[in-house]
Amino acid sequence: MNSRHVAIVGAGVVGACTALMLQRYGHAVTIIDPNPPGEGASYGNAGCFNGSSIVPMAMPGIWKDVPRWLVDPMGPLSVRWSYLPKIAPWLVRFLQSGTPKKVAAQAAALRGLLEPTVELMTSLAKEAGADDLVRHEGHVYVYRSEEGFRKDQGGWALRQANGVKLQMLDQAALRDFDPALSPNFVRGVFIEENGHTTNPSKLVKRLVEQAVRNGGSFLQASATCIVLDGDNVRAVQTSSGEVAADCVVIAAGAHSKMLAEQMGDRVMLDTERGYHLMIRDPEVKPRVPTTEAEGKFVVNAMEEGLRFAGTVELGGLDLPPDWRRARMLLDQARLMLPGLSATYPEERLTQWMGFRPSLPDSLPVIGRSSRSPGVLYGFGHGHVGMTGAPMTAKLLASSISGENLAVDISAFSPQRFQTNRAAA
Repeated sequence: MNSRHVAIVGAGVVGACTALMLQRYGHAVTIIDPNPPGEGASYGNAGCFNGSSIVPMAMPGIWKDVPRWLVDPMGPLSVRWSYLPKIAPWLVRFLQSGTPKKVAAQAAALRGLLEPTVELMTSLAKEAGADDLVRHEGHVYVYRSEEGFRKDQGGWALRQANGVKLQMLDQAALRDFDPALSPNFVRGVFIEENGHTTNPSKLVKRLVEQAVRNGGSFLQASATCIVLDGDNVRAVQTSSGEVAADCVVIAAGAHSKMLAEQMGDRVMLDTERGYHLMIRDPEVKPRVPTTEAEGKFVVNAMEEGLRFAGTVELGGLDLPPDWRRARMLLDQARLMLPGLSATYPEERLTQWMGFRPSLPDSLPVIGRSSRSPGVLYGFGHGHVGMTGAPMTAKLLASSISGENLAVDISAFSPQRFQTNRAAA
């Protein structure tokens, strides 16, 4: 195997993991990002490593929810009216992805990508001296109503069909499992295999720092285009000049679309705007990361406080945040954890909004570009960026090194959208 110099565009969790994986194969790496490592979506997510997160967003019958999304700006999933014309093609493909056959295939593909997460991330974190930031304690989903639990049966059946082991908790068992949770929750589902981090941004920073200690480099600059000689990569053009490279990995999250189009691939990448709210020095904490299944948010106890993260807003990269979406998480938090205070001074609260790179079929883009085999993609992970990063990194490093891949990545093909348009 020949050692190559690989330029990685993106210093989020995918780029950081990819750098370390490539170095394990003996390759040289340069990571390029206009911001410091771990400052994008990797900064503000829920910090979960959930190999069980294989249920696509578009499930059968989801079309019934579209009218509600358009009229309820505070719902778990909302669409900004001003962004509707631009997001419409994405929404059409999203709804078309929610057939039973497609959903089953998407879930199976995601399971292959996500199942090894805890093991792989633990290994990478240990290498970077960041194993103190990784936990393997499981994850629990809770329900306020039997109706909500019943509506999610399709998702739980998908998980079980793909080998996810579930521990069902009735109201009494859930109360014993975590007394901090409201006694009004009637159901719980505990998944032991899942893990989490107590500081996702710090974890990514340490991974990048380790890549630099290993001989790699980090360039804080914007990548503007890939420079080719015929089909071969010559360099990445950045705001600070050219970076010579033999291969390029585009892992720039929500900002990957422009570079992919330059490489001949018009992927249907758009942006889910995710919010979080943090409470510093909370009075109570959940035993393990907990998803409020009907409210569609996650609570995770982190180094800096208690983080409530979730909700989806389709509004692109340019519209201003709607901070009401972060603030409503505080009301939900008190319903979940009655021991929280009725009021908080502003200095104990922080809020954040970031951009999840999302594809309408809930599958990331992993594979080679149309224009050059030396340009590879690893982006579009939506809600599973932290979870999908380690295996994505391993697949990219294996591909660049000429090894057989551990899983079939055909479902993640960058060209799947062009094929579908041609067929239409």
